[in-house]
Amino acid sequence: MNRFSYTVGLIFIFSFFILYSPKTSNLSNNVDLHQQLLIPLQKEERCDLFSGHWVQDLRDSQYTNVSCPSIPESKNCFMQGRPDSGFLQWRWKPDGCELPRFDPRTFFEIVRGKTMAFIGDSVARNHVESLLCLLSSEEMPLGIYKDTEDRSRTWYFPDSNFTLMVIWTRFLVLDEERLINGSATGVFDLHLDKMDRNWANKLPEIDYAILSDAHWFFRKNYLYENGKKIGCIFCGDPGIKILEIDSALQMVIKVVLNYINNCKRCRNILTVLRTFSPAHFANGAWDTGGSCNRTHPLGEKEIDLASLDWKIRSIQVEEIKSVRPVARWKKFEVLDVTKAMLMRPDGHPNSYWGNKWMKGYNDCVHWCLPGPIDAWNDFLIALLRRHTSL
Repeated sequence: MNRFSYTVGLIFIFSFFILYSPKTSNLSNNVDLHQQLLIPLQKEERCDLFSGHWVQDLRDSQYTNVSCPSIPESKNCFMQGRPDSGFLQWRWKPDGCELPRFDPRTFFEIVRGKTMAFIGDSVARNHVESLLCLLSSEEMPLGIYKDTEDRSRTWYFPDSNFTLMVIWTRFLVLDEERLINGSATGVFDLHLDKMDRNWANKLPEIDYAILSDAHWFFRKNYLYENGKKIGCIFCGDPGIKILEIDSALQMVIKVVLNYINNCKRCRNILTVLRTFSPAHFANGAWDTGGSCNRTHPLGEKEIDLASLDWKIRSIQVEEIKSVRPVARWKKFEVLDVTKAMLMRPDGHPNSYWGNKWMKGYNDCVHWCLPGPIDAWNDFLIALLRRHTSL
């Protein structure tokens, strides 16, 4: 697929899914798993959790599309008719250690009395939906807030006094959509010196911030600093510096991490930057029959580590490494999902996402629930445990 088709596909599919993705609304405790997770992970802490491969695992998923009541219809691939289930029978195996399955009891012990916010676009929402399903076997939350478009939501788990948020943002920084005769254009002005207040205003009450960004950069955007236009993506305008997606994203990530690091009113926040989640359109773009109908993962030698996906991931990792030496009392981690998810073209809804208005168009961006996205929460709890005595 050429880069233009890839770009156009992401522009359309994300604009539609973010605006119109259906809304989100029990398994027994696994004592053995809970005890396993309480063992200090000394070897794991020396291990790169994100360098590994998928191995077959015939154990059942930790939840089903029946046991979890909050799966949105667009991610409920089995309800939408997906006939195969073999894509669930894989787990991520780091090269130098084992990655335990997510355990909700341990998670609640770690986050007791805390607030966690997932800050990003509809893929961040997809991640939260996975977490809600994994937690549902231990405790069902109370929904205490949602905005008028159901983009941002807050849940409260009373037994553990834990608050979970998803805060929707396109770019993390302030954006303004350009209008022509009052109509939206899909072109945005990004202001690098101003944060999106949707999340920045809430930062002082957050203990764990799970950030993600990048998908909305696959379109024409203009970047500003102190009111001055400093460049653009996909614009081709004369006299304006043309920026590559990864370069523009790096500017944004840098200022966002610096903002968090310099936030004087914020708690001793743990910021986790989740790296880019790749799309897998094959044999066409979104509007020319592009699909993702594989039923098995790819091998490590089948993925392209010279791709734009990997370049985006690399600058995200680089910016976390850059902020750590100057971090004050705050902590920064990377949730590096890109390599693992490059191998999982089988995990998307594809045609099984249930939108009757878009027959023939496939979702190769988001992830089925249950599905390989659940591994993101295996990674997340492992990172959290590195910052707790549990």
